[in-house]
Amino acid sequence: MSAVSGRGGLQELLVLACALLAAAAILSKPAKAADTVTVIVDQARIMKLPERTATIVVGNPLIADVTLQAGGTLIITGKGFGYTNMVILDRGGKILLERSVQVVGPGENVVFVFRGVERESYSCLPDCERRITLGDSPAYFGAVLQQTGTRNGQASGNAAAK
Repeated sequence: MSAVSGRGGLQELLVLACALLAAAAILSKPAKAADTVTVIVDQARIMKLPERTATIVVGNPLIADVTLQAGGTLIITGKGFGYTNMVILDRGGKILLERSVQVVGPGENVVFVFRGVERESYSCLPDCERRITLGDSPAYFGAVLQQTGTRNGQASGNAAAK
């Protein structure tokens, strides 16, 4: 599927991809502080919890969510772009650990195509295919989400017969 249609579409896509890579190189930040956990939206990071952990508090669960696993393993999932914090307490309410959580957009091999104010996202490795990314135009996001849901339903045998 072509990310850009019309005359010169491939050339426009290549120019856009080069511009995005150049901007990323110029705007890259220095290494993150040790007290910040960085997660890519829709992905997870694993973290080992301190002993005696009793309570885990996430400042904004719309940005990041946490799941406690056996053996003191914490899974942090990026839900939306932005910063929040995570505080880990013992039974007495003493802070054992506090971390900032930064959720960032998708990394490599993602191309954003703008048509005026409308945005579409594509994963481009090796071919460009539609993907669902926060910030995409509502019509595009809904169409891709519907196709994904239909495919997943058919794969699990739960799709309605047509």
